[in-house]
Amino acid sequence: MKVEQLFVCHRVSEERKVPLATLSFQGNAMYWWTTLERDRRLHREPPIEYWNDLRGALRRRHIPSYYNRELMNKLQRLQQRTMNVEEYRQKMELYMMIASIRENKSTTIARFLSGLNLEIRDIVELLPYQDLNDLVQLCIKVEQQNLRKTSSCREGSYSNSYPKRDFKRESTHKEKPKETTKTIGKDMQDMLTPLIGTRDVK
Repeated sequence: MKVEQLFVCHRVSEERKVPLATLSFQGNAMYWWTTLERDRRLHREPPIEYWNDLRGALRRRHIPSYYNRELMNKLQRLQQRTMNVEEYRQKMELYMMIASIRENKSTTIARFLSGLNLEIRDIVELLPYQDLNDLVQLCIKVEQQNLRKTSSCREGSYSNSYPKRDFKRESTHKEKPKETTKTIGKDMQDMLTPLIGTRDVK
């Protein structure tokens, strides 16, 4: 796709597309291309002169035969799950574009709805929309509402998780502090001082 954009931007003619594209080949790609050209000459086949032929040869070399079938299976099993609505839509459109799927708008909308999470699909099915873009915008709004509800519920449970303290009860049931060892030792010293000298008190 990027190469084709460059061709259009620079208005490259059909005769120059293949030489310009193969000019950027390096490593294994260069080895594959030179081998392909040599084999075609040995078998007296015409050289690859047009971009569509080169693109077909590249697909046969790098894309397995089961690729399209596997891509269709991925598209059929596609579900939103942990993706947000926009990510889910982009992934569905990417699969459809790579698989070259062209279908009417109602089929694409049904495909999009079937993979949505239930908490979003159950709401948007009751709302009016004209095309896929309208449906996606509605889904995004519902998704944002669900996120706000979830965050508010978390904040409420977080504030209620702290235990309430009964300050009145605590103040009435406070225990008197116990005498420390230091206080008892001082009282004992005061009692013994008259009997024996101050120097002898340990």
